[in-house]
Amino acid sequence: MPKPLKAKKDSNPLVGWQQIAAFLGVPISTAHRWAKSGLPLKREGRNVVASVEELNGWLGREVAEPVHIATAETDLGAELKRGLAFVQKERRDRKR
Repeated sequence: MPKPLKAKKDSNPLVGWQQIAAFLGVPISTAHRWAKSGLPLKREGRNVVASVEELNGWLGREVAEPVHIATAETDLGAELKRGLAFVQKERRDRKR
């Protein structure tokens, strides 16, 4: 009996600008701009491919705080409050 193939670390990469932008929750033009500033992407033939883990890591480094991608179960009101509190704290810290 043949052994099953081992699953890759990232078995479902995001393929194409549309999938990448949708995952990030931004327009495709923003994903293009972020790609110029270091968004971790790879070219596979004519396609742009991204790993979910690498994107989450990059986002975490860019905002210096863990990023949570919204799902159907996410409390968007709580996430909005958390985001606003973070921005307010950053503004206070910059004024000091």
